[in-house]
Formats: sequence, structure tokens, C-alpha cells
Amino acid sequence: MTHRVWRLPADIDTDALAPGHAMKHGIDVIAKHCLEAVRTEFAREVRPGDVIVAGPNFGIGSSREQAAAVLVQLGVAAVIAPSYSGLYFRNAFNLGLLLLTCAEAESLQEGEQVSLDVDQPAVRSADGRVLACEPVPAFLMEMVRAGGLLAQLRRRFKDQPDKAST
Repeated sequence: MTHRVWRLPADIDTDALAPGHAMKHGIDVIAKHCLEAVRTEFAREVRPGDVIVAGPNFGIGSSREQAAAVLVQLGVAAVIAPSYSGLYFRNAFNLGLLLLTCAEAESLQEGEQVSLDVDQPAVRSADGRVLACEPVPAFLMEMVRAGGLLAQLRRRFKDQPDKAST
């Protein structure tokens, strides 16, 4: 499967992803404002399966989990960047959003088609280049595959009796 690249600069903050003025609404409305200060067309034109390629420090700013949730809501398959805010990193995986840490991320171009190899992990460009990414711990990949931490926990405990009712 290939994914279309959306290029973003360094230091994309959580307010650009989930603007403060929209925070009184649900995630469906917040998502309509995602990145409007940086790429006005993003929320309107992004398609499920697209990927974001950004410069360093993606997700800096507040701890608002909606900044990761909007990308899940919009169907973004992954974010590829050289580095992330620690809070954003954890929020993203908790919500099922794949983050790939790739030193050479910025060599990818706007609109380029790439494929993701999450087992290696690596990003493969249409021209055959392979960009190595840092390994993603197995427990985080399990969260992504499950659709986030809550979905993973629901699956894990769905067949166990409710101890609170006994």
C-alpha cells in the first residue's frame, strides 16, 4: 500500500493540530480545523491513508490529546519525523496513531508516494530509496494495531468476568 506525503515544517505545535478556539467542540469539529494555521487545505484535502512528514519537534506544546486524535479522525496512517515531543509521542500511540522516527524524513517530498515497513521499520519511496527509522517497541505497535490503548484493553479484558459485580 502506498501513502501520499503531506510535508510540514519543524516545530508543529499542538495548537496548530488542535486549535484552542475549536476545543469546546467534539473531535469531528476540531479535526476540521487541523493545521489550518499552517496548511489551510489540509483538513479538507487529506485522505485516509495519507502520511505527514515533518521536521523535528513534531507535537510540541500542550499535552492535549486531541492533537493526536484529530489525525486519527482524519485517517492519517502515520507521522514521519526526526523527533517528537515526549507527551505527543505517548498520546499518539495511546490513540493508535503510528509515529515513525526517521532522521532522513525531511528528504521526502510533498505529494510523493511512499510505503511503510513497520517491521523493519523503514519508509520506502517510489524511486526505491529506503529511509531507516528507529525501532518501535512491540507494545506500542500492538497499541497501534489495536486502535489505541483503550481498544487494546477492551480486547484484552472482554472475556474476563467483571470482578466488581462479584
